[in-house]
Amino acid sequence: MITAIVTFALPQPITQEEAQKIFLSTAPRYQNLPGLLRKYYVLSEDGRTAGGVYLWQNREAAQAVYDDAWRAFVREKYGSAPQLTYLHTPVVVDNLTHEIVSGV
Repeated sequence: MITAIVTFALPQPITQEEAQKIFLSTAPRYQNLPGLLRKYYVLSEDGRTAGGVYLWQNREAAQAVYDDAWRAFVREKYGSAPQLTYLHTPVVVDNLTHEIVSGV
């Protein structure tokens, strides 16, 4: 599994309520995306940085999504280019399902 951390600076700070409304408007595009296991939308405490933490089955699935069109969408929607970091994710502890997941 691969975790991708995406962050981008916002042109002006937003509140959690504003972030929730914006994020809900884009969430459907990530449902049923091949290879995407989970996505968390994130907002910094000062409201100046937002992004997402994605859990992917593999890097290939992630890279298929993070193309030029996706980068343009993020720039247009949020006002800045996304920064992307990949991390290997050998084990996940899921306390909601009471599972330990390895090598999906």
